[in-house]
Amino acid sequence: MTGTTPKFECELANGETIKVKYGWTKEIPSEIAATRLLHALGFGADRVSRVETVRCYGCPMQPFHTRSLAEMFGLADELDARIDYTAYREFHDVSVERNLEGEAIEAGHERGWGFFELKRIDPSRGGATRAEVDALRLMAVFLHHWDNKTANQRLVCAGSKEADCGHPLAMIQDVGSDFGPRKMDLENWRDTPVWSGDRSQCLLSMKAMPYNGGTFEDIAISEGGRRLLGERLRQLSRVQIETLFVAAGLDDVEEWGSAFQDKVRQIVERPACPGTTKTAAS
Repeated sequence: MTGTTPKFECELANGETIKVKYGWTKEIPSEIAATRLLHALGFGADRVSRVETVRCYGCPMQPFHTRSLAEMFGLADELDARIDYTAYREFHDVSVERNLEGEAIEAGHERGWGFFELKRIDPSRGGATRAEVDALRLMAVFLHHWDNKTANQRLVCAGSKEADCGHPLAMIQDVGSDFGPRKMDLENWRDTPVWSGDRSQCLLSMKAMPYNGGTFEDIAISEGGRRLLGERLRQLSRVQIETLFVAAGLDDVEEWGSAFQDKVRQIVERPACPGTTKTAAS
């Protein structure tokens, strides 16, 4: 498995495969809060839940590092041959991830998508509307989804077991570094404004975040996109907002709730966005 966060895949008795992340890492609360929010607002997202205890049969003490070392030295087959499925280890205070149902669309080694590619979506051919695309861009900035390399977004045929569908779904896949830029970084998330540059424009930018914005190009979004996301965000009550952070296992939920509502106000209590979507350089 890729990345540095300790994790392993586990097959349940019903044949379902889940991903378990363990150990103290801010990725766990970030993924729980962000995926729950994305679901609540109608975006595609995997399901991530906090679980008190997972009992893994056949797991060594450190499954992620053991597997990584075995693969590094070409000993993966030997490791698999020595697995004892009668013995188990318990992992506490973990996250359990279930993928959004549907087959991922990939081409060879090419997988995922970059935010600069969203401008290719054509509503006249059945794609999302400009307002929907801009709402997704705004959602990414709201979350501080700065680690937006192509592998961290996924193109999927939602609800299908075949990677061939007429209406694929573009979704944000890996949100473990969100609410940051340093993963659940309340101070920086709270203090970074939603909009960039001239307030008369609805300009979005991640240039001040790590990787100089990554695949997210500076862009002025449409009024339709601002209004679409704003109307959905403003429907969330204070209790619902704080529940996101309680479920993620955070203690300072009141501070997170206040920061969240302030960001919502920045979106809904501003003048209408001028014109249509355009890149900052156009």
